[in-house]
Amino acid sequence: MIKQYASIMSRRHVLAGLAAGTSLAACDMQSSRAMRAADTHPIDYPTVRAVAHMGDLLAARTGGRLRIKIYAGSQLGAERDTLEITAFGGIDLNRVNLAPLNSIEPLTIVPSLPFLFRSKQHMRSALDGAPGRVILDSLAAHDLIGLCFYDSGERSFYNTQRPINTPDDMAGLKIRVQNSDLYVAMIKALGADATPMPLGEVYQSLAQGVVDGAENNWPSYDSGRHFEVARYYSLTRHVMAPEVLVMSRRYWESLTADDQDLVRETAIESVNYMRLLWDERVEKSKARILSAGVAVNEITDLSLFTKKMEPIWQQFVKTDLQKKLVADIVSMEVGL
Repeated sequence: MIKQYASIMSRRHVLAGLAAGTSLAACDMQSSRAMRAADTHPIDYPTVRAVAHMGDLLAARTGGRLRIKIYAGSQLGAERDTLEITAFGGIDLNRVNLAPLNSIEPLTIVPSLPFLFRSKQHMRSALDGAPGRVILDSLAAHDLIGLCFYDSGERSFYNTQRPINTPDDMAGLKIRVQNSDLYVAMIKALGADATPMPLGEVYQSLAQGVVDGAENNWPSYDSGRHFEVARYYSLTRHVMAPEVLVMSRRYWESLTADDQDLVRETAIESVNYMRLLWDERVEKSKARILSAGVAVNEITDLSLFTKKMEPIWQQFVKTDLQKKLVADIVSMEVGL
């Protein structure tokens, strides 16, 4: 209890300090200070490099007047904390996963729905188009300006026991998930036992049998070395939830209309750069994993999985606008 209280008080002091600094710096937002950008990923990660590319574009087009200073590798804290600080005005630009946004804006749940997207192309078209813009615009009510979506990969299941071809193969498996009600419900609906835990604990938990498996994309399966202990990778591609780049509404409103247009323009330009880096990273990870002899199986018929997601969609898609977004995305015709 004492530790928890101390942690809360420490976090409040950080917020108060950043807020004070923001107030003092409000007058020089346009002149002497670079935008402060947060990312929990390491400095060489595609999202970090994409924001750096955005900063290069801004600096080039404004003669250095607008520029970005990136604090990567969780230097400014975990995503939930940095998101709160960004809404408060203490961080100007922030790349976050959708998960921490789910609790404050229901529309962000939609791209996280299991088996919503039929392909990577379908996901990108939806998020680059009108559905994505509706979701980004919804964040303004929470003092965040949604600028663009970045890829977060196609998530699939891996485990230590056996290939997964149907939901029956998941029966009894203990599967690590993110701390998300949606993910927990998805795993339970597929007949497995959901075990929320931090990503950093997964390797040891797999090695020691605390969990039987997890789910993630190719690069994460590779970089976390999970393929060394969980040798079955089954390509369900059940979730393709993106990551999102947001700006503090306070900083946004300090910009001129022309500069706001320029920020949006360069953010959108950074998306293709990020996707190029991401696709290259996926191919490298895939080659490394296959060369290590991992048993990778493609699932050609996902109907048994998608049928079990019907009650999950009903549970988490509640508002009329959520339902419309889902319908619009599902009905999109995209080359697969």
